[in-house]
Amino acid sequence: PDEQLDLDDGRWEDIHVVTGALKLFLRELPEPLVPFSHFDKFIAAIKIQDQAMRGRCIRDLVLSLPPAHHDTMKVLFRHLCRVIEHKEENRMSVQSVAIVFGPTLLRPASEEGNMAMHMVFQNQVVEHILNHYSYIFPD
Repeated sequence: PDEQLDLDDGRWEDIHVVTGALKLFLRELPEPLVPFSHFDKFIAAIKIQDQAMRGRCIRDLVLSLPPAHHDTMKVLFRHLCRVIEHKEENRMSVQSVAIVFGPTLLRPASEEGNMAMHMVFQNQVVEHILNHYSYIFPD
C-alpha cells in the first residue's frame, strides 16, 4: 500500500524516531543491504591481516553487489559519514554508527552460529566502509 507520510508531522522532529524508522525499514527488507550471499565473503574479508589487501577485497565486494544494493549503500554511507562529521554534537562516532547499523545491514541467512562473534565482524565491516568511503565509492 502506498502510505503517504507527512514529514511535517511533529513526531518526525525527534531524530531517534527517524533513525528508528530507517533501521526498521532496513531490517524489514526481505534481504539485507548486504545480500545473504555476500555475508561470509565480507566476514572473511574483514579478517584479512594485510591492510591493503583487506581494503581492496572489501572495495571489490562492495563493487560486486547488485546495483540496487550498491547504490543504496553508497547513499546511506555518504549520509552516515555526514552524521559522523558532527560527532562532537551528536556523539555518533564511527564505532557508534557501526554498532547501530552493523547487525542491520549485514546479517547471516540463518541466525545460528556464534552471533556475538558475528556481531564484532559485522560492526568492523561497517566501520571499515565508513572509514574508507571515498576509496570504496570514488565519485
